Amino acid sequence: MSRAGVVSILLSAWLGAAVLVTTVVAPAAFAVLPSRTLAGALVGRVLPVLFIAGLVVALASLSLDSGDHGRAIRVRRAMLIVAAVSCGAGQFLVAPRIERVRKEIDGPAEQLSPVDPRRSDAHSVRWYVVVEKALRDVKKLALGDPVRLRAREQIFEVLEVGLIGADVLSRENVIEFNA
Repeated sequence: MSRAGVVSILLSAWLGAAVLVTTVVAPAAFAVLPSRTLAGALVGRVLPVLFIAGLVVALASLSLDSGDHGRAIRVRRAMLIVAAVSCGAGQFLVAPRIERVRKEIDGPAEQLSPVDPRRSDAHSVRWYVVVEKALRDVKKLALGDPVRLRAREQIFEVLEVGLIGADVLSRENVIEFNA
């Protein structure tokens, strides 16, 4: 098997595991187990395996990656570096902090007062907020300049209503647009 095949298999296996944990295991644990503390303990046992595996797979893929010197290889290597850094940060920075907070609380997080600064409100951050923030620049690229998009929408609205002829729309009145 070629190096590219090994890299593809490693990355596919890790990505499949990551998707399974984040879309099935973690939500099911929080939905089924009787307390958030138990669900957090379960997910807390699974995530380190996922983080270490991601770090190892990303670093191994970087070392096995042999390609030309084009743009594709630079993008691929950059993505592998991002994966390695993210997994390393999750395992070696975030996980120890969570463990410190658990020890400080000395009991279930549900027993803390709602205004206690050690309590984190997991319900305030939903997955769609994270995805929206992560993809905000992609949305801007897809839609183009928001000012021009708004101008196009206004032009089509005027055409639909039929207030003026299409020949007038060949130029836009900047003064009226900014008013």
